[in-house]
Amino acid sequence: MNGLMMQQPLLISSLLTHAERHHGEQQIVSRRVEGDIHRYSFRDMAGRSRRMANALGTLGMKPGDRVATLAWNTHRHMELYYAVSGAGGVLHTLNPRLHPDQVVWIADHAEDQILFFDLTFLPVIEAIASRVKTIRTFVAMTSRAHMPASTKVPGLLCFEELCEQHAPEFAWPSFDENTASSLCYTSGTTGNPKGVLYSHRSTILHTMASAMPDALNVSTRDCILPVVPMFHVNAWGLPYSACMVGAKLVFPGPGLDGKSLHELFESEKVTVSAGVPTVWQGLLGYMDGNDLKFSTMRRTIIGGSACPPAMMRSFQERYGVQVLHAWGMTEMSPIGTVCTLKGMQAGLSADEKMAVQAKQGRAVFGVDMKIVGEDGAELPWDGKAAGELLVRGPWIISQYLKGEGGNPLVDGWFPTGDVANIDANGFMQITDRSKDVIKSGGEWIGSIDLENIAMAHPAVAMAACIAAPHPKWDERPLLVVMKKPNAEVTREDILAFYEGKIAKWWTPDDVVFVDAIPLGATGKMQKMKLREMFRDHKLPTA
Repeated sequence: MNGLMMQQPLLISSLLTHAERHHGEQQIVSRRVEGDIHRYSFRDMAGRSRRMANALGTLGMKPGDRVATLAWNTHRHMELYYAVSGAGGVLHTLNPRLHPDQVVWIADHAEDQILFFDLTFLPVIEAIASRVKTIRTFVAMTSRAHMPASTKVPGLLCFEELCEQHAPEFAWPSFDENTASSLCYTSGTTGNPKGVLYSHRSTILHTMASAMPDALNVSTRDCILPVVPMFHVNAWGLPYSACMVGAKLVFPGPGLDGKSLHELFESEKVTVSAGVPTVWQGLLGYMDGNDLKFSTMRRTIIGGSACPPAMMRSFQERYGVQVLHAWGMTEMSPIGTVCTLKGMQAGLSADEKMAVQAKQGRAVFGVDMKIVGEDGAELPWDGKAAGELLVRGPWIISQYLKGEGGNPLVDGWFPTGDVANIDANGFMQITDRSKDVIKSGGEWIGSIDLENIAMAHPAVAMAACIAAPHPKWDERPLLVVMKKPNAEVTREDILAFYEGKIAKWWTPDDVVFVDAIPLGATGKMQKMKLREMFRDHKLPTA
């Protein structure tokens, strides 16, 4: 017997319709690339999103077409989140921190049709415009007054003119909730980046779960400033959560330095924020140096990489800001766990609470997880046994775009590439990584790419790239090199060899030379042994 409930598809446009109807007066504030502060309401944003949906139709966007963005956290980017997906397209947020060659590869692989970009990234667009295969239209996210006088981008359109030219009346279409809504590429895999294609259903379910009290705990009483970029897994879903609950939104645009962020926190009375540890280091350093405090900020979600205990203590003990340690992946939309204490832990000492908070946290409803040993058998949740972490749930990937990499699942579970333990209360802690990738300041660096470049050097016989601990960036690449017999090569020679081949921030921080690199029975380099060998390696500070 079936239940007798209405069948309404879970669509992203419903979030915007709800926000306009029930929180229409709530504010959205943006520091724009043009340098000013822009302020309007959810009701205004909804109208402009409909205008842009009409504009996308005139630009030829069809259901399922990929529309790319290369943009900061601003109100215009927010409008595209809803206009593209709501009208049946697929929003593809490109990462501007990647090398232009990688941007071209990803845009071609996604078969992007239209690309919207902030003027900050005009040099990147000019470098790739003639190289991309499928993008037919480029739109600068600015007004006519700020359009570049001349550019190498043919037929460049103006975002504000497109808005003005189209009516705010648009009926959001209804379609299957499993329809693709947005696309992010992850470099947290071996080989080329892989596309993670989210659906309307997965996005709505993730939005509902992430807003819950034991997750990100956001409500209409909050003012949210997402420092995490909107090109990083949809800013951890906050642009959707804010619409659902009616929270005020503050977008920092390109101003991510400590001074700019603190000014926004104070002037807009921000209560909640989210970002990776490296951004918070800059903010806390600025505040410490100028003897500043927070007047309204009460909670921050820190993820992307492990939050240093010293940072957690500084936030909580000096500034009165609760830290929610969180973990997830692009493949998980991204939220998997959040470290909220249980009621029975309220009586713990400060040090005992800190020990729990240092973990990545408990699974939010909708995410199931387990740890397995090398034989695939499930390990106990005793806080000691460590094994590969596997997850499953309705907002977790089943396969990559175009089937890249084959079937990633193991008996219906997604292997995260992390090694972890889980304690009896369900708190998970990452202890190592089984995948050969490095996470620096919340951004992935592919070790295989760095190894391939190094091994192209005539003096290098073998090279392995591993993560070395770094006080600011959490991890940075350390290159381990075995030279060819009788070859002479220096650290500086190797580092210079990377110039022009990758984004500068991918370049290894240091090179160490060894007589041999440990290999397994199949001839594969044993990265875990290398990480153990160099776990105390001190990277150069300059």
